[in-house]
Amino acid sequence: MKSTIKIFVFLFIVVFAGTVKSGELPPLIPAPASIRMGTGTFKISSDVVIVVPKGDRDLQENALLLTGQLLASTGFRLKIVNSTASAKKAIRLLINKTPNNTTGDEGYFLEVKPSGVKILANHPAGLFYGTQTLIQLIPPGRQPELIKTPKEIPALSITDYPRFEWRGLMLDVSRHFFGKEFIKKYIDQMVKYKFNVFHWHLSDDPGWRIEIKKYPQLTRVGAWRVPRTGKWGTYEGPEPGEAATDGGYYTQADIREIVKYASDRYVTIVPEIDIPGHSQAFVASFPAASCTGGQYIVYPGSSTGMGANVLCAGNDDNFKILDDIFGELASLFPGQYIHIGGDEVNKEFWKGCQKCKKRMAAEGLKDEHELQSYFIKRVEKIVESKGKKLIGWDEILEGGLAPNAAVMSWRGTEGGIASAKAGHHVVMSPTQFCYLDYQQTDWSIERTGGGFLRLSDVYKFDPLPEGTDKKYILGGQGNVWTEFISTPARVEYMTWPRALALSEVLWSAGKGRNPDEFIRRTEAHFFRFDAAGVNYSHAIYDPFIIPVKNPAGNLVLTFSTEAKGLDIYYTFDSTLPDRYSARYNNLPVEIPKGASEVKAVTYKDGKPAGRLLLLSINELRQRAL
Repeated sequence: MKSTIKIFVFLFIVVFAGTVKSGELPPLIPAPASIRMGTGTFKISSDVVIVVPKGDRDLQENALLLTGQLLASTGFRLKIVNSTASAKKAIRLLINKTPNNTTGDEGYFLEVKPSGVKILANHPAGLFYGTQTLIQLIPPGRQPELIKTPKEIPALSITDYPRFEWRGLMLDVSRHFFGKEFIKKYIDQMVKYKFNVFHWHLSDDPGWRIEIKKYPQLTRVGAWRVPRTGKWGTYEGPEPGEAATDGGYYTQADIREIVKYASDRYVTIVPEIDIPGHSQAFVASFPAASCTGGQYIVYPGSSTGMGANVLCAGNDDNFKILDDIFGELASLFPGQYIHIGGDEVNKEFWKGCQKCKKRMAAEGLKDEHELQSYFIKRVEKIVESKGKKLIGWDEILEGGLAPNAAVMSWRGTEGGIASAKAGHHVVMSPTQFCYLDYQQTDWSIERTGGGFLRLSDVYKFDPLPEGTDKKYILGGQGNVWTEFISTPARVEYMTWPRALALSEVLWSAGKGRNPDEFIRRTEAHFFRFDAAGVNYSHAIYDPFIIPVKNPAGNLVLTFSTEAKGLDIYYTFDSTLPDRYSARYNNLPVEIPKGASEVKAVTYKDGKPAGRLLLLSINELRQRAL
């Protein structure tokens, strides 16, 4: 018997190493718009072929990408054919002859029967996302017994389409540089979960990361600093005679290669050149570009931002240089947007600058906020002259927004709401939901900097504030700033699995979400990360301790974890807790007299799961205040 089930009303999901039995709901992320389970399974084996219409180049490219993913997950290199005449079992990729108005360009229809698979869409992008869902139906694994043995996927039919058109992740490569092969790997992981925008933060105080042919000093000088690994709250300047050997940049050939790689996977790259603030690497390359004209170094430390130098708004040469830079950017990136930053501009430099004062007098500007607006509006004309649209962080609202600019709202959603009400397009990216460099477990376990953001917090994000016109909300984006993230593995660790929550928030319907059910599906994808060699956080298994006062006024402790169904064990006597220690029974725990610390660990199915949490009783008393 078949039944129709809408997303987010899952009663239960049975997950074991990502496998799904006939009739059970697969743990798909993001959840599809609708799913109907069928009877039986389809077996993927060496005799299955992929069928695409003859002569359709886009569909052929989709089929080639699918063969690569199927090879990695099954061990079978399936043939691509143009006819099903000689095929007993086939995966067919088809374009709708009459477009489906509901699914749009990125939606798809996926049907799995014991006899074959059909993916139908209005546009090749929709077919691509249908293939990503198909891949998630295959049990993950790298073990020898899972390679070149038939893989069974459940019979079902799915109709699916995205809620928002902008589903992005941003990676900061200025503070720490990551090579092009890692950028490709990052994009590969993004598209598995239907992200379609890669925001590439290419310049900031600690480094300039893109080759500009006309100005080679930007990379000769701006791409290199003395070697430092970002540490929370530290800034260590260069020692006498210390060489600037840490850094790197992408050549224009690298950029074209990555842009094509992304485009083949329906990802648009939005480059960011951060101006007029966050420009220390810029002014180190062009001393005359600053208000002071002095010689500067590229920042070696992590504590940057408001203290760093800015571009002089009264220097016309700066706008000529920017015109050249954006001209080269426009030729490299085919997407419609160029991001110009515009955030955290230290206007103190402008206040003391004679050129800036002269500019303000000539333009009738009453303060430095209006000077910033002047700067952004002038840059917008440059960007638009290259056939592109300007987007910037919400500080570009200060002093008046440029006429056609789009806004990326990071200081909460207020700037985005105001921009949308004024008729500007908005990408929501507020810190409290979208900053993936933020802490994801207790600071006593791991300290990374920034605020605090758990997986379940990300899942609460709604890019569409109540009362806001959806036509102005392009979507949302997660951001990975790398002040304290110096390796590719750490980038992955901070991104996943929290980006899974963003993928569902941005793709799937906005109502009826169940965080506990989502975390159960997330656990199934840990096996996929393992199989793909992707690092990720297990913070959902870490214990948390919340100190509270009982009715008598005494401090007691409650324990919790994000993932449900874990056993929590604790000690007060300085010994390491294990499954033979006291087990938390969901009742407040009194602190024994004389105890100076508490330790806690978690177990899942009788095996250690989360990391050791150690807190002093004094710290807990402070948290309770």
